[in-house]
Amino acid sequence: MCDIKINESRQVEDNAEEKEEEKDWVAAKADFENLQTNKPRPPKPKNAVTVAVSSRTLFKMKAERLVYETEGVESYVAYQVEHENEPLKPGPAFPFVKALMTVNSRLRELYPDGEELFDIVLMTNNHAQVGVRLINSINHYGTPAFGFIQNCADLLTILNFFFSDLTIERFCMTGGKSPIGYLKAYMTNLYLSKDAEKVTEAIDEGIAAATMFMRDTENDLCDNQLRVAFDGDAVLFSDESEIIVKQSGLDSFFEHEKKFENKPLAQGPLKCFLEALGKLQRKFYAKNERLDCPIRTFLVTARSAASSGARVLKTLRSWGLEIDEALFLAGAPKGPLLQKIKPHIYFDDEMFHIEGAKELGTISAHVPYGIGQKYHKGKLIEQPKKE
Repeated sequence: MCDIKINESRQVEDNAEEKEEEKDWVAAKADFENLQTNKPRPPKPKNAVTVAVSSRTLFKMKAERLVYETEGVESYVAYQVEHENEPLKPGPAFPFVKALMTVNSRLRELYPDGEELFDIVLMTNNHAQVGVRLINSINHYGTPAFGFIQNCADLLTILNFFFSDLTIERFCMTGGKSPIGYLKAYMTNLYLSKDAEKVTEAIDEGIAAATMFMRDTENDLCDNQLRVAFDGDAVLFSDESEIIVKQSGLDSFFEHEKKFENKPLAQGPLKCFLEALGKLQRKFYAKNERLDCPIRTFLVTARSAASSGARVLKTLRSWGLEIDEALFLAGAPKGPLLQKIKPHIYFDDEMFHIEGAKELGTISAHVPYGIGQKYHKGKLIEQPKKE
């Protein structure tokens, strides 16, 4: 009987301690959230549109990559530490990330306490020691560091980025391990990398992802509006219709699309990102800012409008999504039109279109999804024979 009373007494004490610890945690959390700072806080992941970028997409790291591949990881880390006060040059995702920050600035003007914002996460398998150079580079473009000015080109770079801070507070440095497992934990809406295998792995996990490519020539981009262009089939939509084109030809495709015009296409890997963009666009529409919205979306598809365009537009309507401009090219090259649009990023599933776009100065991202990965310029890629 005495033992029972002792056990009950201990349980009461344990419960009291747990409640006290919970109170302490709640109080500590409240104190942290009440801390005053002039820097905007990152939004809560559940409210944000989270874009994860690798270090090699945000910055040019060609020389550093060469050290890693030829001399190994120890020499690579030592090289980064030795050069950590030298800011890295902007990479293919840099203009896109800067444009996201511009949208955030507008959102904070309209909704000072709002948390429906873009949240950028630097997702890299770099060693933590390399993080110092990455942080220094981000701070360099966030707050002009005049100590880095060595010539007119450096001064021009600073002036170009002066009015739109590069702010990235969330880092994930995995020390050589794949960062893919962390994407869901960060509630990632889009993952951009230079590593096609990691991108494919992310898509297989249901996360919108693409492989970034550096454009061959520099074109001026809009500095007050984020412009995002999407291909249709195997990007926003599934590859179900593209399979028919590849296997049975255009006539069968046109017949199929006419027959199933009122049946929505299944979603593709980037549909959820378009949905996230639409959520933020509606924040501007609610403030009567539709005509001055800093987000603009484009559908750039090889489909013909009359023969197969209706199903695409009806699919978007059935999803409750809007696209600002829909361009049906009927098989014409996409590069020249994209050159006029000047998107901060263009998503396509076929490398043929990616190559044509980046040659004319478009920042392009390959979505390795669907039957298009088995073809190049319309021809089936021969697979190596199994022995």
